[in-house]
Amino acid sequence: MTKRIFRSILAVALAVLLASLGLIVGVLHGYFEDRVAWELESRTGYIARGVEREGMDYLTSGLSRDCRVTWVASDGTVLYDNWQDAATMENHGQREEIREAMEIGKGRASRYSDTLAEETLYYAVRLSDGSVLRVSDTQYSVWRMVLQALQPMALVMALAFCLALWLASRLARQLVAPINAIDLNNVGTVESYEELAPLLSKIRGQNRQIRQQMADLKRQQEEFAAITENMSEGLLVIDRETRVLSRNSAALRLLGGRPDGGVGESVYTLDREAPFRRCVEEALAGRRCEGLLEKEGCCRQIIASPVEQDGALVGAVLIILDVTEKEQRDQLRREFTANVSHELKTPLTSILGTAEILENGLVKPEDVGHFAGNIHREAERLIGLVNDIIKLSRLDEGGPTGQWETVDLYALAEKVLDQVAAAAERKHVTLKLEGGPAMARGVPQILEEILYNLCDNAVAYNVEGGSVTVTAADTPQGARVTVADTGIGIPREVQERVFERFYRVDKSHSAGGTGLGLSIVKHGAAYLGARVSLTSRPGQGSTFTVEFPKVGKATE
Repeated sequence: MTKRIFRSILAVALAVLLASLGLIVGVLHGYFEDRVAWELESRTGYIARGVEREGMDYLTSGLSRDCRVTWVASDGTVLYDNWQDAATMENHGQREEIREAMEIGKGRASRYSDTLAEETLYYAVRLSDGSVLRVSDTQYSVWRMVLQALQPMALVMALAFCLALWLASRLARQLVAPINAIDLNNVGTVESYEELAPLLSKIRGQNRQIRQQMADLKRQQEEFAAITENMSEGLLVIDRETRVLSRNSAALRLLGGRPDGGVGESVYTLDREAPFRRCVEEALAGRRCEGLLEKEGCCRQIIASPVEQDGALVGAVLIILDVTEKEQRDQLRREFTANVSHELKTPLTSILGTAEILENGLVKPEDVGHFAGNIHREAERLIGLVNDIIKLSRLDEGGPTGQWETVDLYALAEKVLDQVAAAAERKHVTLKLEGGPAMARGVPQILEEILYNLCDNAVAYNVEGGSVTVTAADTPQGARVTVADTGIGIPREVQERVFERFYRVDKSHSAGGTGLGLSIVKHGAAYLGARVSLTSRPGQGSTFTVEFPKVGKATE
């Protein structure tokens, strides 16, 4: 804007300067033309009077040659000329000024010479004898005057141009300075320019609108950030060039990215696995895609959806879900289904085989009792398996299994040891109960199932002539019961798996149980808010400890 104002002011100044110069030259030219004509007329008058008195002698007696003097007879013959030989000159009777002087007594004419670029003025008067005296002088043209005054004019023009530059520059800065001083963020008034008032009013209105919009955007951004940051699912928003536009901390956590990474970088810096790349590529191609990303024992589900705006693909949104537990549960469910099928098939096969033998009469009468006993034992085993599965299902679902009561674990352990005494006697295993009263809050049926399964396993997996010691104690943290045996022990690498359903450390040492006892212990303890721990070494026995919350803190 400053340059435009400067150029405009300079152009106006130069135009005024040139117009003034032209006007001055025109006025001077007219003035000099009138002055020369007046001087020529005066000079002609006094030369004519001299010729009237003295004749030719006046003309030849040293007349000045600064102007041309010509004396023409009444018939047009040149009698005298101070610049040329009169005898060689043509008849001047038809010259405009001569003819006019003969008719009315005086005549005037001017003729322009293109060659000399000058104008000649002629003034003639008629003498008393009818002859004509003509005097002529040179009048410079406008261009000749301009050329003669070129040097001083150039100097004046240069000075005027410099002055115009300085004035234009200063004036342009003065005009623009108040406008440049306007603070667009805090628009006031410009007292120098009332014309800017409507513009400033609009700017103030737009500033208010922009501030309101910025506040709304900030509030929405904060709400969006609060929502996304509290999501357990990862969220990634990317553009068509795979650059991350937005992400939450869960996405970095689930993909293992650095805390300060993500925004502005390619999404492939967070993960380069084939399933992840395939989901990104499919979404940016306009197709929804799902995939599983498995690494380091974790499983992530990727859901990628394209984002379109006005019918054009502008990016994609990726949701990352941690489905590790779900996949593990599905795996456990599949394993459980397979194990249940296997465990149910074994006793059913035995029952079916024995029944077929009895049906076909292939058994001696004295052996019928033995085969009937096999059917009875396998049926009991089948019923026990089904009951254990039902117990586990109830514990998994968290459904009601009985009323909560305060139970003495010492008395309950004594009851349980009586139940396994027959099995311990058959293996010559010694049962011991130590400690004292230990009060725990829980469902009596579940507490009994926990202690029974621990004690039954301690007897079943014990060595011939071994021992099982049950200790009940009341600690400041709550009741605690410990079941220690001198059995075969459990290797360290599989101690975490013994609580899985149907898992057996060594099937060759299986005592014929269902394989669900320790699973019932684990789930029952979790239902009651208790904690189960295991200490074991192969060949030296195992110790299971169940710690219950202090009475009054347990959650019913």
